[in-house]
Amino acid sequence: MNLHNGNLYWPATYKHTETHDGSLPADGSYDVVIVGAGMSGALCAYTLVEAGMKVAMVDKRTAGAGSSSANTGLLQFSNDIMLHELIEQIGEHPGVRFYKLCLEALDHLESTAHSLPLDAHFARRKSVCFASKEEHAEKLRHEYETLLHHGFPVEFWTTEELQKHLPFTKSAALITGKDAEVNPYRFVMGIIQYLREHGVDIFEHTEVNRTEENQEEVVLHTSRGSLSADHVIFCTGYEASGTGKNIGATINRSYAIATEPIEDLSSWWERALIWETNRPYFYLRTTNDNRIVAGGLDEDLPEAPQSQEVIDKHGKRIGSEIKSLFPGLEIDISHAWGASFGESLDNLPYIGFAPGKKRTLYLLGYGGNGTVYSMLGSLILRDLILGEPNGDAEIVKLDRQYFNTLKH
Repeated sequence: MNLHNGNLYWPATYKHTETHDGSLPADGSYDVVIVGAGMSGALCAYTLVEAGMKVAMVDKRTAGAGSSSANTGLLQFSNDIMLHELIEQIGEHPGVRFYKLCLEALDHLESTAHSLPLDAHFARRKSVCFASKEEHAEKLRHEYETLLHHGFPVEFWTTEELQKHLPFTKSAALITGKDAEVNPYRFVMGIIQYLREHGVDIFEHTEVNRTEENQEEVVLHTSRGSLSADHVIFCTGYEASGTGKNIGATINRSYAIATEPIEDLSSWWERALIWETNRPYFYLRTTNDNRIVAGGLDEDLPEAPQSQEVIDKHGKRIGSEIKSLFPGLEIDISHAWGASFGESLDNLPYIGFAPGKKRTLYLLGYGGNGTVYSMLGSLILRDLILGEPNGDAEIVKLDRQYFNTLKH
C-alpha cells in the first residue's frame, strides 16, 4: 500500500542511517518481536525495553518511513469523538477513563522525548477547538461542562474572549491544556537510536510473510529468514493484516502542508494547536523554526494521491484556510503531501490480543490521535505480556462488544 506521496517536511529535518543489512542472526530468539518500526512500533519497543525485555523490530521499509513521516505531530487528549459523545457510546466510566488514559499518555510521551539522544522538538501546548458553525457552539458548551465535571484542564471562550486572543471570529471555542506538539520523524528516529543503544535488533527491509503460533512460541517467517519470540506485536498501522473479522476500520486519505518560516507569529496565541468542530476537520500548528504545519481536506479514498498536481492543488486550499484565520500572515508553502489514514468504526484504537491467540497482539492507533493511542497502548500491552492485571485493556480490545454491536 502506498501510504503517502508528495514532498514530506519532517524527513528533511533529520537524515536517517539504516540500522541493519544482510541476514538475520542465527540465534534470532526474543521475548517480543515487533512488526513495524514506525511510531507505534517504536513506542512499544521503548516501553518493553524499559520493562527489561529482549526485543527485536522488523519493517519492510526503513524505520519511520511509513505513516509516521507524514504525521503532523499534534498530541492531544481530546479525540475525534468528544467525551460526552463517547460517554453516550460506551458509558461514563470507560469513556472518562479512556480520556484520562490519553491525558496520562501525554506525560509519558514527554518523559520519553526527554530521555532520547535526539531532540524531538517536543513542546507542551494548549489547544483551541473553535465552532466551525454557529450551531456548534452549544455542542462545545456541552463538551466543556463534561470535561470540567470530570477534572480535565479546560476553558470555554465566547466570541469576545476569542477575539481578545486570536485574529479570527467564531461563535465559541473550547480551550484545553496539557496538550503538546512534536516532530514525529525526529521522535521516532530518536527512539530508534535509543533502542539501538540498548541492544534492540532492528531489521529494515524485512517483510514478514507469515507467522506460526504454538504453545511455546511464535515463529515469524520473513523475507530474510526466521525469527522466534514468546510474543509478537503487529504495529503495522493502516496496513494491518491477519487481525480477523472483528476489526472494523475505514481507510481514507488527507492532505497537509508546511510553510516557509514566518518571521512574526505574535498573533498566534501561545502557539496553540488549532482545530475545529467540522468533520472532517481542518487543523494547524507551528514548528520550532516558525513554520506552520496544517492539514485536512479528507477524502473517502484509501490510497494516497498519486498526482503532485492534485497534492499541490489541495495544498493551496489549505494555505487559503490558514489565511482566512490569520489574514496578516504571509504564507509561502514549502512542502505539500497527501497520505492515507485509518479510522475505527467506534473511534477507539485496537489494542490487545488477536481473538483466539495467546501470543499474538496488535497495537493499531486508528484515528487522529494515533501517537497518543500508541503510547497508552504500549503500556497496556506491556502489562498483558507480563501477565499483570490491566482493566483498561477491556476498553480497547480487538473483539470488544461495541464493535460487535455495530456489525449487526
